Amino acid sequence: MWALRRASVHLSWFIPEDVVVAWLPWNRGLSSGTARICCAKSEIARSCLVEPQNEHFDELLSSTRFYNTSSSSSKSYREVRTFSSQPDAKSSGEKDDDLEDGFSELETPHNATHESTSGDESDDGSDLSEEEGVADDAQSELEVLDTETDVEATKSLKTRATSAMTKAILAAPASSVNTVLDKWVEEGKEVTQIDLTLTMLQLRKRRMFLKALQLSEWMESTKHVEFVERHYASRVDLISKVRGPNKAEQYLKQIPESFRGEVVYRTLLANFVSANNVKKSEELFNKMKSLEFPVTCFCCNQLLLLYKRADKKKIADVLLLMEKENIKPSIFTYQILIHVKGNVNDITGMEQIVETMKAEGVKPNTQIQKSLAKYYAISGLKDKSEAVLKEIEGDDIEKNRWACQLLLPIYASLGRDDEVERIWKVCQPDTRLSEFMAGIEAFGLLKKIENAEAAFERMLKMLKKPTSKHFGVLLKVYADNKMLAKGKDLVKRMAESGCNTGPLTWDAIVKLYVRAGEVEKADSILEKAIKQKRGKPLFTSYIAVLDQYANRGDIHNAEKMFLKMRWAGYNPRVRQYQSLLRAYINAKAPAYGFSDRMKADNIFPNKALASQLAQADAFRKSAVAELLD
Repeated sequence: MWALRRASVHLSWFIPEDVVVAWLPWNRGLSSGTARICCAKSEIARSCLVEPQNEHFDELLSSTRFYNTSSSSSKSYREVRTFSSQPDAKSSGEKDDDLEDGFSELETPHNATHESTSGDESDDGSDLSEEEGVADDAQSELEVLDTETDVEATKSLKTRATSAMTKAILAAPASSVNTVLDKWVEEGKEVTQIDLTLTMLQLRKRRMFLKALQLSEWMESTKHVEFVERHYASRVDLISKVRGPNKAEQYLKQIPESFRGEVVYRTLLANFVSANNVKKSEELFNKMKSLEFPVTCFCCNQLLLLYKRADKKKIADVLLLMEKENIKPSIFTYQILIHVKGNVNDITGMEQIVETMKAEGVKPNTQIQKSLAKYYAISGLKDKSEAVLKEIEGDDIEKNRWACQLLLPIYASLGRDDEVERIWKVCQPDTRLSEFMAGIEAFGLLKKIENAEAAFERMLKMLKKPTSKHFGVLLKVYADNKMLAKGKDLVKRMAESGCNTGPLTWDAIVKLYVRAGEVEKADSILEKAIKQKRGKPLFTSYIAVLDQYANRGDIHNAEKMFLKMRWAGYNPRVRQYQSLLRAYINAKAPAYGFSDRMKADNIFPNKALASQLAQADAFRKSAVAELLD
């Protein structure tokens, strides 16, 4: 079949030695010959799932505009499991995978996103430092925009000035799009389909999803556009972003049956995947199968994204399904698999995927090259990393100016001061915004704080209205270098400048305090952010605090943070359980019932976690000792 299968016998290059592959419902019909590859050595048989100062931060939290999110999956659990053992009442802070997987845009969930007026705080769900990739939501939007009109509109977006209608909607308050458009019509101004499409694209580009949703509703109610499946799919996507995928699922039932096709369903699937809702994603995929929609590469890629985050063991199932259905992998498929291998430091496996891709005639794109250079750098393979960077750069960096923003941080991670200076010189004197951001990050990695600050000040002069994203890149430099005082001052500047606040800002502030050793302060900041109910803090914010409590052996607060993550909608993964179990190990306390808790959450140990479980079991008292106690 396709080369992914031929890369070695029965996909064994992708299935870890200690992994049991859980068969999904749609894989049960595979032949026994195929099933034999899934025999494994795991100890547990898998079952299938079918899911600054106080006043400075207070100023930010009380800002008039927020980037708003709500989790569609946060209430998916009907019960909360009890602690493995009773937390010690004297634990500190009474006041109330081996590597974390993630690559920013691939990891980015856009759960129920309200836009801010400026489009600030647009990336919800991933650490600023994570690897960039192809965004799930960008894919679904591109898949929806498939008609001649939208193609022309997309081209026009790059060449035409912003229309008067678009300007009026952009300037209006978030809740008054209908009023603006009704007044537009009353004044006798023309409403054309191309203007409406361009406005929609502009709103999406600025991540103003609430306004985009209101525009969609107005277009349908006033009959200015005859709705077809792509329009309903776009509505499903917008409802998911503004109100959550569960609301979008309810809306789907209201769509006329003749327009309730594969595009609508796959758009909803992408949003459930974005929300990391494994159960709903699998149920929807199975429903699409029952409706006899074709199994597409797009849907399989969504499942790969889902399992990359939630359950890597099931990735092999998706690959087998693709082979069975004769679905050829796209470049995005390869990109996901390269990230999976790179994140667990499996360089040989990563290189095999690249060779397979080339054998299929698929040329690595810039994002894949960037990923390869990054993972080579992390693994200490400097020569290989630099060779890939030279490929990205090409013969003339002046002509390939676009590559500068990609090269700067990776050269910095390799400790190549000379290369960073060379590339940075190319960016002078007309430095672009993306280059400023990359340069600040690079100088931070090289611990050249003064250079990072100078680049930041130059960037601020160029910007009419800086956002928290611009402040955040320097705040991260301060956090990584444990410069708490400077971080507090920067937070104060953010508050004074009236920046919008949201998950990215909170993440940077939490990490600033965590890395300065002030975990209780970081915890209290995270608690304030949660109580605001203005957004969903990032996974990385919670895990940073959880890790610190675990390192201290503070079982009480580690358990509290573990539950907060569940309540926030972050379904338990191996990563959380590894951190929580480390708290018991460091406290030299037995983790009673830990394996049962994991089984209840359909979490099964990898080698590292199994080793931790054995270590925690060593603290268990003997029957005689318990009697004497």
